[in-house]
Amino acid sequence: MARTVVIEEHGGPEVMKLVDRPVGEPGPGEIRIRHEAIGLNYIDTYFRSGLYPGELPLALGMEAAGEVEAVGDGVTHLRVGDRAAYAARPPGAYCGARVMPAAQVCPLPDGISFEQGAAVMLQGLTVEYLFHRIVPIQAGDRVLFHAAAGGVGLIACQWAKSEGIELIGTAGTQAKCELAGEAGAAHVINYREEDFVARVRELTDGRGVDVVMDGVGKDTFERSLDCLRPVGMMISFGNASGPVPPVNLLDLSNRGSLQVTRPTLFTFASDHATCQEMAKHLFDKMLAGDIQVTVGQRFALEDVAEAHRALEGRETTGSTVLTL
Repeated sequence: MARTVVIEEHGGPEVMKLVDRPVGEPGPGEIRIRHEAIGLNYIDTYFRSGLYPGELPLALGMEAAGEVEAVGDGVTHLRVGDRAAYAARPPGAYCGARVMPAAQVCPLPDGISFEQGAAVMLQGLTVEYLFHRIVPIQAGDRVLFHAAAGGVGLIACQWAKSEGIELIGTAGTQAKCELAGEAGAAHVINYREEDFVARVRELTDGRGVDVVMDGVGKDTFERSLDCLRPVGMMISFGNASGPVPPVNLLDLSNRGSLQVTRPTLFTFASDHATCQEMAKHLFDKMLAGDIQVTVGQRFALEDVAEAHRALEGRETTGSTVLTL
């Protein structure tokens, strides 16, 4: 048996329940993993609220780290006793232990703690695909990144700095702006005090940025288009403020033949070899010191509702982990 957070209906943080559920044995292509730490991410709130569909009752959570307890037939990249971490479907990471598909579970190097592994997988792999798997981005390019002091944002600031990319971040408080700047953002805009479009245009001598990376959604999408250079790329990868309204393709044409994409991590990581390659790239950055994982908050598993409220209230900085 393992303590597991489930929902039986969609709604606010109060719909989450902590129950004991049987774990079982892994079948072909599966493993059983005993968690040491669990990651909290915005996508978890989407499944909880019903923005992302899921069959009820539904166990929540996409990311965790721990030790492999059992291995099913056909699994060759993991063995019993291995340290491992993952960001993967199906949901169900908010638990003490689980049986799950092995393909997207990745060996965790000894130099990275369980807590760091749980805090970095979904956010770090997201940054990996944003910078390397959508549109070519190279040293000297300019990127606008919203919510630069969040978990994904702080990793993105460091990643950009390590590769000579000029990242312009936005954040909602002076303290968060300072965090993003310390992490490696070349410029940080307090969007509550400055017009971020005007400031981006000023910083780029009127040209605009090459790429916008926007995990905020509804509140920032429209004005972010005005920050792009002609034929620039808008990467809308999240909905923290709500889903983006329908986009008029002619509007993209009129703004300078802009490009727009709405990717998800799991499209890129669904292939086993690609997922393992992405994780190795991330872990190599961490072991080299290019990426420092900032765990800003820790909540006990039984306090998961409080953790969701803090996340949705934009009260968090860096990554958040659930402890067992």
